[in-house]
Parts: sequence; C-alpha cells; structure tokens
Amino acid sequence: MSLTPQRRYWLTGASNGIGAALAEEILKTGAHLAVSSRSLAPLKVLSQRYPGQVLVLAGDLTNSQTVREIGEQIAKEWGSLDTVILNAGTCEYVDAKQFDASIVEHVVRTNLLASSYCIEAALPLLRAGTAAHLVGVASSVTYLPLPRAEAYGTSKAGLRYLFESLRIDLAPEGIEVTVVSPGFVDTPLMAKNDFPMPLSWPVDKTARHIFDQLKNRPLEIALPAMLMAALWPLSKLPDRIKLEIGKRMVRSSPPIMDQP
Repeated sequence: MSLTPQRRYWLTGASNGIGAALAEEILKTGAHLAVSSRSLAPLKVLSQRYPGQVLVLAGDLTNSQTVREIGEQIAKEWGSLDTVILNAGTCEYVDAKQFDASIVEHVVRTNLLASSYCIEAALPLLRAGTAAHLVGVASSVTYLPLPRAEAYGTSKAGLRYLFESLRIDLAPEGIEVTVVSPGFVDTPLMAKNDFPMPLSWPVDKTARHIFDQLKNRPLEIALPAMLMAALWPLSKLPDRIKLEIGKRMVRSSPPIMDQP
C-alpha cells in the first residue's frame, strides 16, 4: 500500500510574525515547506529544527528575476507545489502634510507587485500539484479607510482585488483561492504602531486559526471575528460618516516607516 505524499507548500514572509508562526503549524504536520524572506538566518534555523522538510529560498521578492529563480529552484527540487501562501509584506504610514509618493511606491512594490511576481512563478507549479490552493494575506484595513494608511491600504486593496479576480479565472483549472484578512496581530511590524489596537490576537493563536481554517478552503478568512463584526457594518456606512470616523482616529505624531 502506497503512502499519501506530504503536501508541498511555499510560504513567503516566513522569517517573523504570522509567517514564522504559520511555518511552525505547517511543519508540525510533516509537510514539506519552501520558505522565503529577505532574512536568511531565521530560515536556516527553521531548516535545522525540521531536517528534511524545509527548502530555504531567501531573497528579495520585489526583484522579479529573484522570484523567477526561486520558482526554478522549487521546480528543480520538487517539480510541483500544492499550496502557496503569499504572506510577505510591509507597512509604512503616510504624512499627508508632507506627502511622499516614494512611500506608496515602496509599499505597493512590496505588498502587491512582489505578490504578482510570486503568482507568476507559482501558477505553473500549482498546476502540476495536487488539490492546488493559492492563499494571499490581505488586511482588514481594506474594509474601512483609515488615517495615514493610504499606502498600506492601497496595496492591500489591490492585493484583495488581484486574488478575487484570479479566483474566477483559476476556478476552471481547479485552483482554489483564499484571501486572509487579519485584524491587529502582535507582530514586530504592528509593535511599532502608536495607536490603540483593539481585540489584537497573539501571533501563535492567529497562525493556528488561519491554518485550521485553510483546511476548509474558504473564500476568505477574516479574524478576529469580533473585530470583523465591528468593521463590516462600518464599511457599509455612507462616505460622509466614514470621513467623520476617520477624522476622530487621526493622531498628530509622525508616521511610522519600515525601512527596506
């Protein structure tokens, strides 16, 4: 009797935060996992802890040639992928009084364009895989305009649209698509925020919830439920009321930037 082969995953943004915690959840099942991030050291540690399961593919995913090479390496080592989770991203806040388009450019390149490069590399591998599943990590910020989130929100709204359109186009091929929309999570990126983060979740709890829900292949995983229950009705309000809500949330402190 032949054994069922372990699923093969590719996870980006795997060096910290939700990505690092998700990597642990995946590897605990015995699956094989290709991990990507700009930081090599945490990926090497992961490969040492799970010998024979981890394929380390560090690199800057905003470089399309680097991503093509990563795809070629996965094809050489494994030949196919079953699940791809595009989690890598960054957040920089905009100061409208000194609007800097380079912030928008950097965030969109990191969150949206890099994901499109990864999709280009991943789709041929998913087509060769089993019960293919493409997953993109967007954000709950796409439900409601927030102050200083012009760059981050734009990138994540674009990512959501990209994945939801792909869901339609890939359905005839049997490739399923899920969008993950986290709220506030205790990650190093969110730790820099200078405003209250209601109903925030620990990163380990977040990763467990996402991985558990992915087994059902929903169209979207929105968490935590309490935050989504508050945001969803707000997203349906008239624009004038949304504007008033946003004005009350504005802080006078300078924007936070994530340096590349």
